Amino acid sequence: MPILPTFADVLAAAERIRPFVQRTPVFTSGTLDELAGRHLVFKCELFQKTGSFKYRGATNAVQKLDSETAARGVITHSSGNHGQALALAARTRGIPATIVMPVNAASVKMAAIAGYGATIVESGPSLADREAKVAELQAQSGANYVPPFDHPDVIAGQGTAALELLQDTENVNALIVPIGGGGLISGFSLAAKGLNPACRIFGAEPTGASAAAQSIAAGERVTLAGTKSIADGLLANYVGLLTWPIIEANVERVFTVSEEQIVRAMRLIWERMKLVIEPSAAVGVAVALSDEFRALPGLNTVGIVLCGGNVSLDKLYWAS
Repeated sequence: MPILPTFADVLAAAERIRPFVQRTPVFTSGTLDELAGRHLVFKCELFQKTGSFKYRGATNAVQKLDSETAARGVITHSSGNHGQALALAARTRGIPATIVMPVNAASVKMAAIAGYGATIVESGPSLADREAKVAELQAQSGANYVPPFDHPDVIAGQGTAALELLQDTENVNALIVPIGGGGLISGFSLAAKGLNPACRIFGAEPTGASAAAQSIAAGERVTLAGTKSIADGLLANYVGLLTWPIIEANVERVFTVSEEQIVRAMRLIWERMKLVIEPSAAVGVAVALSDEFRALPGLNTVGIVLCGGNVSLDKLYWAS
């Protein structure tokens, strides 16, 4: 069994990445409070460098590398946000980065990765396709693999967003966190439970990419045959070997939401809060507004992470 990251690792990551990352703001909305039936606080990681929380974990992983290992560069696969994050983290340290991207990745995310100076290599659309291409390239170059979610330094780095949220707000007794491979919710769980063991953690997934919800129902990691959702940052076929035990031990429940709910929540945040979030960031909002979540008792102040804002403005998801 690999060694899992701890609350101490999240605290260490916060100090390590402090010179490089933004301390993102926490916003509130009276309109969203009324619709949710409770007070909501939004951790705005769309304002993070590269436009998502992923820069935290990538920076922690890259800054921890010793000089000899760093000189060989880094490599990963990504639909976009982790690739952007690793590309900038590598450029900041002055080392090369290679990003394997699926052929159907958003053009705005590809352009950003190229702009940060990384080498882009395309692969097939599935997670297995991406991982196979990374293994092939890594064998050739010896670059250090920094996976998008299943890495202790990545998980610890993502948890620093929860530290900030809970330090900057009062009386938060629950968190809603989107789940792809589980790196963000694992980091949030470690941070939140380390600060307040009574804090309740809830996951949020699209119904078309519900690996965590199905894994919890089955009591073991489930691999999906395929995924489909406009929330492209959450299209993981499974939760990680490292993230799964953290999720299983700390996450009370994973809620799933439809594409219609995601689009409605995304449009609501754009229109009422004037925040340009991507579909993946709307998934947690959709859960907070769902009848199932509204029915839960005892949740007074709920923290929601708006995990990213990388969208193509050539496409409005609610336009015909």
